[in-house]
Amino acid sequence: MPHSFAFRTCLIPAAVLALGMPVTLTVHPTAALAADDAGDEPAPDDGPAAGTLMLRGQGITQALPAVRLGTDMEVNVTGQVARVRVTQAFRNTSDKWMEASYLYPLSQDGAVDSLKMVVGQRVIIGRIQPREKARAVYEQAKASGRKAGLVEQQRPNMFSTMVANVGPGETVLIAIEYQAPVSQANGTFSLRLPLVVGPRYTPPHTLLSDAAVADANALTAAPVLDPTLGAKLKGGLNPTSIVVRLAPGFDVANLISRYHRVNVSGAQNDRTVRLADATVPADRDFVLEWRSASADPTLGLFAQHTARGDYVMASVTPPADLSALPTPPREMVFVIDNSGSMGGDSMDEAKASLIHALGSLRPQDHFNVIRFDDTMTRLFEHSVAATPDQVALARRFAGSLEAQGGTEMLPALRAALADAGSGGGSDPDVLRQIVFLTDGEISNEREMMAAIGADGGRSHVFMVGIGSAPNDYLMERMSTIGGGVYTHVGAPGEVAAKMMPLLDVLSHPAVRDLSVRVEGGSLDLTPSRLPDVYAGRPLVLVGRSDHLAGTLTVSGRIGGKLWERRVDLASALPSPAVEKLWASRRITDIEADRALGKMDDTAADAEVERVGMENGIVTGRTSLVAVDETPSRPAGARLTREELPINLPAGWDFDSLFGQAAQRAAGGEGSGDLAAMQAQALELPQTATGFLGVIGKGCALLLAGLAGLAVLMRRRAA
Repeated sequence: MPHSFAFRTCLIPAAVLALGMPVTLTVHPTAALAADDAGDEPAPDDGPAAGTLMLRGQGITQALPAVRLGTDMEVNVTGQVARVRVTQAFRNTSDKWMEASYLYPLSQDGAVDSLKMVVGQRVIIGRIQPREKARAVYEQAKASGRKAGLVEQQRPNMFSTMVANVGPGETVLIAIEYQAPVSQANGTFSLRLPLVVGPRYTPPHTLLSDAAVADANALTAAPVLDPTLGAKLKGGLNPTSIVVRLAPGFDVANLISRYHRVNVSGAQNDRTVRLADATVPADRDFVLEWRSASADPTLGLFAQHTARGDYVMASVTPPADLSALPTPPREMVFVIDNSGSMGGDSMDEAKASLIHALGSLRPQDHFNVIRFDDTMTRLFEHSVAATPDQVALARRFAGSLEAQGGTEMLPALRAALADAGSGGGSDPDVLRQIVFLTDGEISNEREMMAAIGADGGRSHVFMVGIGSAPNDYLMERMSTIGGGVYTHVGAPGEVAAKMMPLLDVLSHPAVRDLSVRVEGGSLDLTPSRLPDVYAGRPLVLVGRSDHLAGTLTVSGRIGGKLWERRVDLASALPSPAVEKLWASRRITDIEADRALGKMDDTAADAEVERVGMENGIVTGRTSLVAVDETPSRPAGARLTREELPINLPAGWDFDSLFGQAAQRAAGGEGSGDLAAMQAQALELPQTATGFLGVIGKGCALLLAGLAGLAVLMRRRAA
């Protein structure tokens, strides 16, 4: 269907219908703001409203919200690209003028390029602007009483929408569109629609500047609803409806929705997938998987011609059967996250995944296990031989873990990188592998990537995302920079099904020493640094050229043997999405160079802004802003701001995340081995979330300001 937007009463049928029901939500109690032409002043605090809810463990009062949110997702999959429209309906149920803010996830490899704001029968088109200019335009429109919408990127997989001057009883629709490549592994295609942002941990050591504090605030702005209280709400929190139209270019087989019940209709090559329920709460990612009914595709080639040049996307898959190749000895370091955000199902999934992986160790392998929250424990001082006794000890260690504390990932990663290779000596034939099991809910992603880059490729890093809504941006980037792959275990019943393919990958060599050349033409290709590629997992290249022509050749070595694949670029199928994907991937390259210290912040920011502006996509340096030129809020009428609450991701344990930290297990009776393990704990800063760190930084800045003021007053008195 065309991508043009038209206002229809059925635009978000299920979600808007849910908004009309007597749904009770909660809202963060930020100070209300009174805005008029003379400026903004705090509105009086009338105290908690009737029916006030509490977030246990945080002591935050949750009043009934004025603005209710419903979301509709309409997805069109064509070939190996998904075009997604996300429509958010902000309905003001109060008699006040409102400004609403909502933090939400999108696909980490998507390119957001469209914003439309619908007010009544008017459609206001958003424009891409540099980030600071877009914010200034929005703030000016808000102050002057005009309706405005602003979409900003906080992380490649985390965005925020702000909508100002929603009048009493009004509904304002904010529709954004993005496109993203469809994932493929071992012949299975996968579409992931993130629905909820998990609370992020901010390490205190990162809060060294006002900019860092502002970034931490942006990632933690949304309050989280206690599920035990949310269960009492009729209609659920943040209802979401989803429809996917699937036209991949072949007959679809084995169509599976991993975590939501769906209804499927249509022809085999043009399927329509809808939620079986009209809406679902936005508390876990939606994942759809399918295969080809015929032979597995080994090559996907798509091209787009634009006024700026030709763009091509090539997906090249290496041989799937590598069983004839030798399997060298391995040096494996397993890192498991047992911080508070892993409480509930996530901890069970992580422990089961680790125990499953330990069972794949062979006598010729060496291994170690590192666990972390805001402390860290190495099971062994260095990697040891995988004897039955040592593996059995590691199993008991894994089984003893409990979720608690903050998510200090960086020390654990550095310890794993330092340990990898210690037991295998300097033998170049030993595969040095790190398997990292976590939900990845942290804010210091750049530090993690820099640590892997500093390893110089000595170790391969394989990320295992745990839970219903992991930080896939961090997982994908760490795996790519670390020369590994990313695997997601989203439910306890998936452990064996998801870990077995990963363990198979870990047992065989990758396609190494990759190179790409174009004969009879030229291409500006991304990624600029070619990753290692594993059996059944395609290498996806996106290129730009003044004129698309020639032959693309990808070559490498598998277990010492040459592997090569040639592609005639003239055979590419037309696609309207390749240009935006190229721009998104180019920005990924820039951000990788920044994290690895190959480009400073000033140069990286300038280049990200240039690519974002030229290609019309939202980035860390460009935003989408839409402004209604007709003032709507009367002069002098107060404007109240609300930060809309989010669900706790499904399977998370609220008390483990926000409640009092449980006492760390010291082994218990009859567990002398485990007691010895715990004795090796390395103490790190203790805090359950980054919230206290932000407050501490703010207090430090306040005290510094007061101290400076006191000095000034003394000088004047003198």
